[in-house]
Amino acid sequence: MTASIKSMTAFARAQVHTGAGEVVCELRSVNHRYLEVSIRLPEGLTALEGALRERLQAALSRGKVDCQVVWRKAPGEAGLVVDERLAAEVVGAAELVRAAHGTLAPLSVADVLRWPGVVSARPGPVLDEPVALACERALAALVDHRRREGGRLAQGLREKFDLMDAEATALRRLVAEGLETFGERLRARVRTFDQPLDPGRLEQEVLLLAQRSDIEEEIERLAVHVAEARAALEEVGPVGRRLDFLMQELNREANTIASKSFSARVSSGAVALKVLIEQVREQVQNIE
Repeated sequence: MTASIKSMTAFARAQVHTGAGEVVCELRSVNHRYLEVSIRLPEGLTALEGALRERLQAALSRGKVDCQVVWRKAPGEAGLVVDERLAAEVVGAAELVRAAHGTLAPLSVADVLRWPGVVSARPGPVLDEPVALACERALAALVDHRRREGGRLAQGLREKFDLMDAEATALRRLVAEGLETFGERLRARVRTFDQPLDPGRLEQEVLLLAQRSDIEEEIERLAVHVAEARAALEEVGPVGRRLDFLMQELNREANTIASKSFSARVSSGAVALKVLIEQVREQVQNIE
């Protein structure tokens, strides 16, 4: 079955060529508890930020997303425009004043260029549609990347869940074997005593240990949580927070199992289970 989950870690890039140059949109996303969008647009295009932010928020649910748009201008497209008529008027006026007041220094080229209105930026092209198209293509690629990464994550998680089930089954067997071994050792030790002990007392000790080390409920709850996590992988929509909660519950059960351990083998199995849960928890942090 194809996984529906998405990773929050991805990158995408798209460009649109126009007569005025090339518009490039780059999107980067990493894991984050909520959706946080940062947008950088070229000067003069900041009016597009609102619409672009709404589009990203509609397509993505979680993650820290950085969007950068760059306009690579075509040769001769950008530059400055000099108002030669105004510049000539400024120079002429300066000469008239200088003729009337001979002590004044002549205007330099820089003085003329600094005069208001002599130099202005060349009007830029309308880039609303190219920017929107480039960002839409980048967003589609980003979503596709997140989906592919999510598929790989889901496969790895299923394998880890299988290992968890195997560890739980092994722990159940180890506890049963440990109780039997404990009873045998206790009886063998009693046989070395000079004074016989009440057989009922021996059975009571074994029973008390069985009660203190019973992990059946924890194993059952662990199996339920693992089944819920498997089901979440097949759901449509964001499931990262739900999986994170399930990992907390799984860790709680593993800690309880470890606290009930009465043998090195059971303790080792509980540690192995906790390691698996931690590995899954780290992977879940990247799921949307």
